[in-house]
Amino acid sequence: METYVIALAVVLGLLVGSFLNVVIIRLPQMMQQSWKQDCCELLELENDPGPRFNLVVPNSTCPHCGHRIKPWENIPVISYLFLKGRCAKCRERISPRYPIIELISGLLCGFVALQMGASVQTALVLVLTWCLITLTVIDIDHQLLPDSITLPLLWLGLLANAQGLFAPLEDALYGAAAGYLVLWSIYWLFKLVTGKEGMGYGDFKLLAALGAWLGWQALPVIIIMSSLVGAVIGIAAILIRGRDKNIPIPFGPYLAIAGWITLMWGDKITTAYFRFMGLAS
Repeated sequence: METYVIALAVVLGLLVGSFLNVVIIRLPQMMQQSWKQDCCELLELENDPGPRFNLVVPNSTCPHCGHRIKPWENIPVISYLFLKGRCAKCRERISPRYPIIELISGLLCGFVALQMGASVQTALVLVLTWCLITLTVIDIDHQLLPDSITLPLLWLGLLANAQGLFAPLEDALYGAAAGYLVLWSIYWLFKLVTGKEGMGYGDFKLLAALGAWLGWQALPVIIIMSSLVGAVIGIAAILIRGRDKNIPIPFGPYLAIAGWITLMWGDKITTAYFRFMGLAS
């Protein structure tokens, strides 16, 4: 039975991963259209919204020739391998990022099912995993963490913990508030000292969401882990690739990765830290 659950989670993860590719590409475009519409309304300007555009319409097409992708050309990972990473019509190369995201989604979902089995917690963590994957890639591409994902994620964490599925509700409430206020405070302190914005408000909301899922006790682990990983990668990018140190580096991916790892191994990480520091009883 456990094998069937894991296999089902992997297949579901692959299928949802294909949809995540659509969300990652289209959601920022939908947000830009919405902002443009709001600006035109404010300035009383005419705005042609153009053809209908959302997560469902229009159908997915090749970015090079506009070929409408057939269902058998959109099977996660398999279609990419069968087509040798090229469009079925124009034979232009397709980015390998699409199957990579599908594969990551499938593997992470399978791992969650392996750890938690067939349970309500598994279903909820799968949703959390998909949201974190989407937020990570969108933030890398656009330095943007959409409210349409972070805020529902926060409320879902609080609702889940109303039944104490991951943390007591009181800890979840304090976690949501503390997660937001900690980064908000750091943001303003950095801005007062340097006159620059060190991070975006989306980072506050993402950490608040993670606090709502895991409770306030998990926040130190998430913050320390994400900061260390972010610092190492940032310094490596400057030294190895010659990246301009004035170009901002998105912090959301590190928060998302640290939050997911903390959900899976938070207690073990904390125990290992205390043992390393000689504080374990």
